[in-house]
Amino acid sequence: MDPTPPKGTATRVRRHPERGAYDRETIAAILDEAFVCHLGFVHDGRPFVIPTIHARAGEVLYLHGSPASRMLRTLADGVDVCVTVTLLDGLVLARSVYNHSMNYRSAVVLGRAREVTDRDEKLAALATIVEHMVPGRSGDARGPSDKELAGTLVLALALDEASAKIRRGPPSDFDADRDLPVWSGVVPMRLVLDPPEPDSNIPPRVDLPDYLASSRSAGRTDL
Repeated sequence: MDPTPPKGTATRVRRHPERGAYDRETIAAILDEAFVCHLGFVHDGRPFVIPTIHARAGEVLYLHGSPASRMLRTLADGVDVCVTVTLLDGLVLARSVYNHSMNYRSAVVLGRAREVTDRDEKLAALATIVEHMVPGRSGDARGPSDKELAGTLVLALALDEASAKIRRGPPSDFDADRDLPVWSGVVPMRLVLDPPEPDSNIPPRVDLPDYLASSRSAGRTDL
């Protein structure tokens, strides 16, 4: 993990700079593990932040939406955006209320998103998004029709300006509080996938695919 910030970037971590990371490997791992990102931008002079699906392919982050969304259409025309993801790893309970915190991994990407209009890139981007959700799924499900493709907006955002911020470890108690008779420590958190629930309309002889049968373990990286 590289803690050295690039010069003159808006993504430089200023609050707790020791938690900042700027190497592509760390940033990519956080983006890849998260299922949802939040997309921030200004539309008609007002700020908006919306949750959406994302997926990374190399140095590009793809975002999925509907052409009927006026706000997302504004982005497709070229607007500066901020994309954030956050993974919670634990509740940090200190001896004092002031020092309570959370262990987390987060990433911020700044830039100007472009609309993906090339058919091949758009199909590849949508497959990447499906694979991000469940690896192996894009080769199983039916691909989009021309009508469905036209009814889906895909934006691409280069990972040229990005950073990560990470907190790990126990509470940072003040020395004066260390003898207080109060429990302190970390309550770990993780994302757990429950057993798949089949649709009631599944045709006979359609079994649970192997990629879902092996996805019941905890944690995004265990898919």
